[in-house]
Amino acid sequence: MFPGFRFGDGQLNRPEEIPDVIPILPLRNTVAFPYGVMPIAVGIPRSVQLIEEAVEGDRLIGLVAMKQPELDEPGPQDVYQVGTLAFVQRVIPGDDDQDAALQVIIQGVERFKVEEWLPAAPYLRAQVQLAPESVEESLEVDALTRSLFELARRLANLMPQVPDEVVEFLAGVEDRRLLVYLVASNIRMEMETAQELLEIDALADKMRRLIAILSRELEVLELGEQIRSEAHEEMSKAQREYFLREQLKAIQRELDEGDGQQTEVEEYRQKIEAAEMPEEAEKEALRELDRFEKMPPQAAEYSVIKTYLDWLADLPWNELTEDNLNMDHARQVLDEDHYDLEEVKERVLEFLAVRKLREERGFDFEDVPATVEEGTGAILCFVGPPGVGKTSLGQSIARALERKFTRMSLGGLRDEAEIRGHRRTYIGAMPGRIIQAIKRVETKNPVFMLDEVDKIGADWRGDPSSALLEVLDPAQNYTFRDHYLDVDFDLSQVLFITTANWLDPIPAPLRDRMEIIRLDGYTEYEKVRIAEGYLVPRQVRANGLLADEIEFAESAIRTVIRDYTREAGVRNLEREIGRACRKIAVKIAADAVDGKVEVDSDQAREFLGKPKHQFEAADRAEIPGVATALAVTPAGGEILFVEASRMKGKGNLTLTGQLGDIMKESAQIALSYVRSRAGELGVDPDSFDDMDVHLHVPAGSTPKDGPSAGVAMVTAMASLLTGRTASAELGMTGEITLRGRVLPIGGVKQKVLAGHRAGLKRLLVPQRNEPWLDDVPEEIRESVDFVLVDTIEDVLDAALLAESEALERVA
Repeated sequence: MFPGFRFGDGQLNRPEEIPDVIPILPLRNTVAFPYGVMPIAVGIPRSVQLIEEAVEGDRLIGLVAMKQPELDEPGPQDVYQVGTLAFVQRVIPGDDDQDAALQVIIQGVERFKVEEWLPAAPYLRAQVQLAPESVEESLEVDALTRSLFELARRLANLMPQVPDEVVEFLAGVEDRRLLVYLVASNIRMEMETAQELLEIDALADKMRRLIAILSRELEVLELGEQIRSEAHEEMSKAQREYFLREQLKAIQRELDEGDGQQTEVEEYRQKIEAAEMPEEAEKEALRELDRFEKMPPQAAEYSVIKTYLDWLADLPWNELTEDNLNMDHARQVLDEDHYDLEEVKERVLEFLAVRKLREERGFDFEDVPATVEEGTGAILCFVGPPGVGKTSLGQSIARALERKFTRMSLGGLRDEAEIRGHRRTYIGAMPGRIIQAIKRVETKNPVFMLDEVDKIGADWRGDPSSALLEVLDPAQNYTFRDHYLDVDFDLSQVLFITTANWLDPIPAPLRDRMEIIRLDGYTEYEKVRIAEGYLVPRQVRANGLLADEIEFAESAIRTVIRDYTREAGVRNLEREIGRACRKIAVKIAADAVDGKVEVDSDQAREFLGKPKHQFEAADRAEIPGVATALAVTPAGGEILFVEASRMKGKGNLTLTGQLGDIMKESAQIALSYVRSRAGELGVDPDSFDDMDVHLHVPAGSTPKDGPSAGVAMVTAMASLLTGRTASAELGMTGEITLRGRVLPIGGVKQKVLAGHRAGLKRLLVPQRNEPWLDDVPEEIRESVDFVLVDTIEDVLDAALLAESEALERVA
């Protein structure tokens, strides 16, 4: 409204005489009002002729609005019958590149009504009658005039582009008709509404209609102003930035710049489609992508969504490596990498055989319950001391199956989020290490090794072992849900292998989900074969030597095993062989060696220095009150010496050597049993009241616990009180009861191997552990005499030397 407002001195340029017949110029989408000055463009030839002839005459023309603006040459029936007589003030020829031939400035003179149409040749002409509105002077008209002016003033104030002079001019207009038409000429109205306003005869009615139109326009403007004001007040900094960045994007589009984000969105869309995600994951990815597309790059959550989409798109949802089901190939690979370990190798071959038969016979994995491990992913747990090849065995299994291998250490893990990931609400959130490893290997069926599963901790951040329950359960892990991804990922085709040195710390529910395979350690014979076939060639290459430059004799390897290592595995053995190889490498590099170096027992001692271990069982067992016990530690089997001593006192029992509660109870049982059988052992029952017994288990810095040292404790006490020494060649293990029974124990194979390494010739084990001896290598069973006992009497008969035998040994 008002920006096209035109006025001069406010006086109407009325000609002295008005002809009865005037030329009629139809107007498209426009209604001309009296008093108003307006430009019109004339391009139709007959209209151009009309203007040219009018200029040469009295300059008066009739302006009527067309009912159908799309007509080029309307007839009398196509225009309204009420129009405005106008005076042509100026005619300006149009430019060649304009559609209009003439630009005409006209001023409305008076309203007219068509009385009769004349023949249209060459343009419309009509006989008209001037029809000025009827004006009544009354209080109502005065009130209408003031209302009209007030509305016009308020309207002008809401439009900053309207100059103040407009309001001042309207305030000075005294002619009510002039005020009505000046306002009507400069507000937005539909053509039909404007024509309706022009056709109203009474000025009061016309003012009422105009006031209604102005009121509605004023409401619209005031509502728009209110909306803008409220939006401006509520717009936060982020909203203003968003508005500005939207403008910036529009500018960049005009400059053919800034389409990088859209390109990135399309790349993500293609990645999501190519990933072939499950329906849930794809739906979540597309939802986040829609948010990403609408978000400015500078938004705080932009990088969070981008990282999340990267994880979803990069995970191997359907990437599988094809298993090599050739069993001969698998056997060859396993034998190349590891000596013996037949139980483990047989388990891998069983796994291959089952998969091969299912594929050949067309069995669908979905037809098999998820609890059947071979149907999805087997979960094996290798339990054994350090250095027996648990981790390297996992790598060999992956190589035999031709699967990818990944490893995760669980030692010291205390945060559940390491397994399940962090929720995306946290800053720097990431998926758990399970999903990270799967992404790293780029396949959903790798061999996944979880090392040191027995060393998981727990604190206020959660219990990781509980989180592993889902990971290692074939009935659940096909819908593993990482907290970061928050969608299911199928782990059922992963071959999980866990390792542990000790089975007891593993929670029972977690242990129940794994198939336990024990690797108890190697005999000396096995260590020699492993060193010759694996360790020596590997260390020769690792130290830059050639196979024809060095050779280890079997005697040298046995010397290293006996004098420099005391372990169940071969880690320290390989380390000592590496030391010897480096000594030789120094000589070869200094050209101090001619020909091939053959390392024998003496040279091994020369290269490695003083022996680190020696057999001490015989020396210590010759003293009454000393017995040799067999024990199991996380590092494998070991021998312990139980020492007993007595002194004058009041019948107290002192225990030292960092003994646990179970061992303390075993010591109490041993003393009670000896006291109850004092007469049978030839000991004065009253002597216990005047003496104290001290029981010690070296080494004192190492914590010890368990019931299997019970037979050694009762033997040491009986030896002390009877004066009969325990056999120096005998090692023993077994739990005792007050009734004198010997109960079975665990770790038989490891204890037997430890006794054999220590040079013991006889080993005493509970009668009920006899079936377990089948696990002991045959060469050890042939070299060791096993004494099976069922009662403590059997133990003492086998362990304590007769007095004459003891004197012979001393002599």
